[in-house]
Amino acid sequence: MTATERAQRALRVSDKPGTAAPGDQPLTIEPGATLPKGHRTIVGRIGPTDPAGRRSVELVVDGWRFEFNVEDAARAALRERASRDRSARAGGGEPLEIRAIIPGRIASIAVAVGDAVEMGQTLLAVEAMKMQNELRAPRAGTVGRVAAASGTTVELGDLLVVLE
Repeated sequence: MTATERAQRALRVSDKPGTAAPGDQPLTIEPGATLPKGHRTIVGRIGPTDPAGRRSVELVVDGWRFEFNVEDAARAALRERASRDRSARAGGGEPLEIRAIIPGRIASIAVAVGDAVEMGQTLLAVEAMKMQNELRAPRAGTVGRVAAASGTTVELGDLLVVLE
């Protein structure tokens, strides 16, 4: 069975408010199956996974066509884990966790605990695919913790530095 066949094996109609009409029940629809009497006509197509981990989905419900992209839950959790605290502003008082934006090896660390850093100052460099990627301070602050060690391998989303 190919990846596309596995992805197309079932479509699920949700029973959550806002997506279900009164009287609708959750229903798993196998491709090519006929729907029980009283249910809406639903035709669906799930596309292959793109390089970013998303799938295109097309649904036709009672003649209305809907197209959207779906991201795998594990991929969404990984993206969430890798994102930085966007609510912290320059001079913010709360600790800010700097996380790995790519998997790789820590090539160098330019700061130590207690160092004062300015916005844009290099904190460390991650080597990936024979290139060094510098991670810079998104705001001014004091280094509260350096969770990475030079030469170690990090994965996407791993904690590297905490700014206070």
